[in-house]
Amino acid sequence: MATHDLFSRLAQQVGDRLQDASHAPEDIQRSVQGVMRGAFDRMELVSREDFDILMEVLQRTRSRVESLEAQVAALEAALEVGQSAPVAAAEGAEPATEPDANGDADESSASDTSRKN
Repeated sequence: MATHDLFSRLAQQVGDRLQDASHAPEDIQRSVQGVMRGAFDRMELVSREDFDILMEVLQRTRSRVESLEAQVAALEAALEVGQSAPVAAAEGAEPATEPDANGDADESSASDTSRKN
C-alpha cells in the first residue's frame, strides 16, 4: 500500500472522529490515538527503544566480525609463511640420501621420507 494512500485514509478517519464535536475531549483523544496506533501498526514501525537495542547488537556483532576477520587474516598469513619456507627449501636442495654399504645411495630411506610427508 502506498504511503500516500495510508495517510489519506488516516486523515479521513481522524476527520470522521472529529466531526462529532459533542464528544468529550478524552473520547476524541482516545479515538485519534486508536486511529494513529492502528496506522503505525500497519506501517510496521519499531519503537525507539527497540531500534536502540538492535543498533547496539549490530555494533557488537560488527566489532566481533572485524575481530574474526583480523584473526583469519593473521592465520592465513602465518599459513602462507609456513608453506612458503618448506617450498623454498625444497626447490633449492635435492633430497638427501645416505650411501649404503656398497656406496650406492639408499633409495629406500628417501622413499620412506617422502611417504611420511
